Amino acid sequence: MEKEQIENNKSEFLEIFYDNVERDGAEELLSYLEKTDFFIAPASGRRHSNFEGGLCFHSINVYKRFLKLLQLEYGDKWQEKISPESVAIIALLHDICKVNTYSVDIKNVKIDGQWIQKPYFKYSDTLPYGHGEKSVYMISGFMRLTREEALAINWHMGCFDPRSQNSNIIAEVFYKYPISYLFHLADYMATYLDESVSE
Repeated sequence: MEKEQIENNKSEFLEIFYDNVERDGAEELLSYLEKTDFFIAPASGRRHSNFEGGLCFHSINVYKRFLKLLQLEYGDKWQEKISPESVAIIALLHDICKVNTYSVDIKNVKIDGQWIQKPYFKYSDTLPYGHGEKSVYMISGFMRLTREEALAINWHMGCFDPRSQNSNIIAEVFYKYPISYLFHLADYMATYLDESVSE
């Protein structure tokens, strides 16, 4: 992703955040994100948006998908189900667990019979707390989450979360908190319909 687009995405992220989030601790959280690689980090190492700036790009895409799904499901009265502030918090911050976990490294790749050195994003987590639960933990260090926000972020991976294996927990969460289900869909729609993998 070009540097200009990375800056544009950062501006869009901040605009959405400032327009919607007024909770105590929000400024401190944004200040923390500015000190991390959040706005330039990839969203993944080998999968969706695995390029510089991909994490911020993904977060914005998920926010837009989440809004569309809420409007589709609940119509003009969607704000009776969830506040715009909660939508922004859940979508924009669901993957902050990925900050400072990717670094550029070099690997040898054979192309047309020739070995070449190719850069890639190496994953290394100094706080192996999990995925969704790590984002909840990190956000909670700055501002209080509602139960619905915490559950939507915690279980946004749905059945792909290893904690859900051999358990009915995902079904329980999605039945009791349908917003969590819609958010899970938004995350995967953004991943597979709006984003790509860089070779």
